[in-house]
Amino acid sequence: MISHLNGKLIEKNPTALIIECGGVGYEVKISLTTFSAIGSDESIKIFTQFIVREDAQLLFGFATKEERDIFNLLISVSGIGPNTAMIMLSSLSPEEIAHAIQVEDVRTIQSVKGIGIKTAQRVIIDLKDKMLKMTFSAENIFTQSNTNRFDALTALVSLGFDKKMVDKALDKISTGEETVEQLIKQALKIL
Repeated sequence: MISHLNGKLIEKNPTALIIECGGVGYEVKISLTTFSAIGSDESIKIFTQFIVREDAQLLFGFATKEERDIFNLLISVSGIGPNTAMIMLSSLSPEEIAHAIQVEDVRTIQSVKGIGIKTAQRVIIDLKDKMLKMTFSAENIFTQSNTNRFDALTALVSLGFDKKMVDKALDKISTGEETVEQLIKQALKIL
């Protein structure tokens, strides 16, 4: 319903922003990840998710579309509500959540306050296939060396190799200074 807000930043604190758009001040709940990504510029654009409940209408804000996508996937899991999803996004970055789900790292997901072992397992079961299809914009999330690794991983998976096998191969060879081409060539030797 409300895809994004583009306006004047009136107030910023670790859990919420107030953004004035067209003379209306919108209170937007945010994660610590978004809080740290937003500067103190007066003009701001933030991606949003509007949630209507029986007792409230809530607007959640995100610095990137990817973070919003992770949020929407998390709240689709039984037992994870918007507040729990925001706690997860405050504790872990979107790519850490995606990676933990992709490699079935229950401990990382369970390390978030309020997430037990059964909920962590449910998150992995429900979202694993969806996370494998998800991509992140390199300019917002990855450092240069991780971008090269991510590009190599994406290329090898698109060639038909299993993502887990490619991840393991890249872990063995990646020092963070290789080009995408070097990573692909070395990984192909292992695979």
